[in-house]
Amino acid sequence: MEIHRAPQVPAHWRHALLAIGNFDGVHLGHRAMLATLVSQARARATPAIAFTFDPHPLTLVRPEAVPPALTTMSRRLELLAETGIDGVLVYPTDRALLELTADQFFHNIIRDQFAATGLVEGPNFCFGKNRQGTIDRLREFCDAAGMSLEVVDALDQGDGMVSSTTVRQAILDGRIAQANDLLGSRYRIAGVVVEGERRGRTINVPTANLDEIETVLPKDGVYAGRTLVDGTWWPTATNVGPNPTFAEARRKIEAHLIGFTGDLYGRQIEFEFIARLRDTQTFAGIDALKTQLATDIAQTKTLATPG
Repeated sequence: MEIHRAPQVPAHWRHALLAIGNFDGVHLGHRAMLATLVSQARARATPAIAFTFDPHPLTLVRPEAVPPALTTMSRRLELLAETGIDGVLVYPTDRALLELTADQFFHNIIRDQFAATGLVEGPNFCFGKNRQGTIDRLREFCDAAGMSLEVVDALDQGDGMVSSTTVRQAILDGRIAQANDLLGSRYRIAGVVVEGERRGRTINVPTANLDEIETVLPKDGVYAGRTLVDGTWWPTATNVGPNPTFAEARRKIEAHLIGFTGDLYGRQIEFEFIARLRDTQTFAGIDALKTQLATDIAQTKTLATPG
């Protein structure tokens, strides 16, 4: 999959089919839309291109309203590559872009820069200044320009429409299994390993303390998952939240990589959530804590070890 970050469109992408959006999480709804994009593009022998933005447009106009991200841009591109599309244009969001009216966005970018032959979008797609361009307005533009427009129905998973918002709320609620089902992949965070209190080493449960995490974190508790280090996945029991047993109120992410030995300080690692094991608890003493940690580690091994 090709990736271009400049606003200029490569010549061999002209006359492509486009899907435009933030694609945060690249969830099942996005995947259904992109599967339609790929299918139609293959039938027409033209590129299937996803058009996304960096940073999120709200960052410039209402930074306080920007929702916590489900994916970093690098992770988003990895997930988009899995859909089979031919390329992604990461368009730099600036004031000039946000000032384009719906008409200007369509004609200046979709028609002039891309010379797109068609679009594939979801029913809630909006575009142009103040999101004034609706899907109905887009259809009018496409019809006038002789372009196709395929509107892919939103996916319904029983509890409502699959969206980045519903995935985000599931994660915030600690409903990791449901979030993973909605994503079609395991939710993943990336962080830099920083110095901690080193208490874990004294009870033979060393932890990597993660910082500089750019994406949403789940509800406090203990989670089973796995951590990627140098191409190898390690079963990992991770605590998200404070450590009340040691009177620590600060929210931390402490990951115990089962079986791993080595120095991770200063390195970026990725952790993938598989299941929520339990709530944060206060233990009467070290022995009670060690007993519970042994249970957490055993459960994590069962859930996160292949085969």
